[in-house]
Amino acid sequence: MPKSRQQKAGTIERLTKEFKAATSIVFADYKGLTVAKADELRAKMRESDVGYVVAKKTLITKAAKDAGYDLDAKTFPGMLGVAFGHEDEVAPAKVLGDMAAADAPIKLVGGVFEGAIVPAEKVIALSKLPSKQQLLGMLVGTIAAPMSAFVRALDAIKESKEQAPA
Repeated sequence: MPKSRQQKAGTIERLTKEFKAATSIVFADYKGLTVAKADELRAKMRESDVGYVVAKKTLITKAAKDAGYDLDAKTFPGMLGVAFGHEDEVAPAKVLGDMAAADAPIKLVGGVFEGAIVPAEKVIALSKLPSKQQLLGMLVGTIAAPMSAFVRALDAIKESKEQAPA
């Protein structure tokens, strides 16, 4: 059953609001996705604070233009789902990339990062990066490594002096 004008206007309004609020946007072709996999995808999106909307390409194009993006969704292949990242810029690409790697028939087809439309290759590369939390943990570990090595060296000197005959 086709959507009414009011339903389409509501979808465009929601998409426009998401486009304006998002720090990153990823477009994915979800053709062939089963209901169970779609439910799993939506659950992972909620865990990662990522918005996910499935809409017709004409509605996505209209909402993108209303939000200030020069985007034509018809250039993307397949049936489109749009993932909106709010806190972690890489989260939408990461969640969709992980689902695609786990035998889900999802294909990353493009995205918007830092206001620029990027091709599928860049989105796929971003999906393979560690999450923001993992990167922050790695940074803290790198910063703390010299300090911990210094403490171990001081401890070794202390132990060698204690073991030396007086």
